[in-house]
Amino acid sequence: MTRGPDGIATLWLGRQRYQPILEAQRAWRQRMIHEGAAEQLWALEHERVITTGKRGPGADLNPDLLAYQGVELVQTERGGLTTWHGPGQLVVYTLVRVHARGFGPKAFVEALEGAVITWLGAIGLPADRRSGRPGVWVADEKVAAIGLHIAGGVAMHGLALNLQPKLDDYRLFAPCGYADTGVSSVATILGDAPSPMEAAPSLCSTIIDAISKASLSLPASEAAEKKTKNMP
Repeated sequence: MTRGPDGIATLWLGRQRYQPILEAQRAWRQRMIHEGAAEQLWALEHERVITTGKRGPGADLNPDLLAYQGVELVQTERGGLTTWHGPGQLVVYTLVRVHARGFGPKAFVEALEGAVITWLGAIGLPADRRSGRPGVWVADEKVAAIGLHIAGGVAMHGLALNLQPKLDDYRLFAPCGYADTGVSSVATILGDAPSPMEAAPSLCSTIIDAISKASLSLPASEAAEKKTKNMP
């Protein structure tokens, strides 16, 4: 575990099944709310899994087919629709006191998007946002997904960046509910990419820097926001 200059600790957890990490996030958030536990970023890879947001699975998902393909299906409380996690994808869970830092849901999503865009630019891949579609895009292809749940002023879930995953599982559903766009990876676009373990330290550092800078620049109206919301 390393602790950044802003007091947010970073942990590398290796490759993990989804459900135990989901339960661990929920438990740590309760400790943050009730016991003052530290803010943390959890960086890891998952075994193959498709997750849905609070609205549940869409008609594009066939649970029997997923089971046959060896892909887990888990419904969560986060905002957003269906997404995939698996080897070669870097996941960063953001257990952060967003309200204490002055963030509303939209501003926090934008800070995470900005961090990924900055990190990708540093390795030579220009990326940007798309209005109304949270995440990070290279042309018409999504390379990073973002989904959050905020309760008690604390965020959980976070972002997933496709570095060098096999993309075959994305054919099993409409990613994030968008049938008109594609999904790609850093390795597909650039021909090479760091592994999740190699990329985790620098991406987490960039995320912490983006959170710190954005928090300092937020207007008072954002800082006063105390409502619990979900953001896709």
